Amino acid sequence: MPDQPLQPFSLPTSLAALLPDGVSAGVAIEWFLYVVFAFWVVYTIVAVYHWLQYSHASWAAFPAIAAHLLISLALIGYALSGNASFLSQYLP
Repeated sequence: MPDQPLQPFSLPTSLAALLPDGVSAGVAIEWFLYVVFAFWVVYTIVAVYHWLQYSHASWAAFPAIAAHLLISLALIGYALSGNASFLSQYLP
C-alpha cells in the first residue's frame, strides 16, 4: 500500500463521544500526559529518597539519579511537545 496516501489517525467515534463538548482528543491526551508527569514526579522523589537513605552512601547513587532525571525529563519533554531537540543532531 505504498501508493496510498497516509490518513491521519482519528479516535474511534465511541471514545470521541465520551469527551465533553469543546475538548479535543489532543487536549485530552495532553492532560493525560501531565497526569503521567505528576505521577513520575512523586515516584522519583520517593525513589531518590529511599535510594539515598538506604544505599549506605553509595557513590553510584548520584550518577544514576542524574541519568534518570536527564533521560526522563528528555522523554517527558518529547512526549508533551513532540520536539526532539535533544536528538536533532542525530536525525536526518
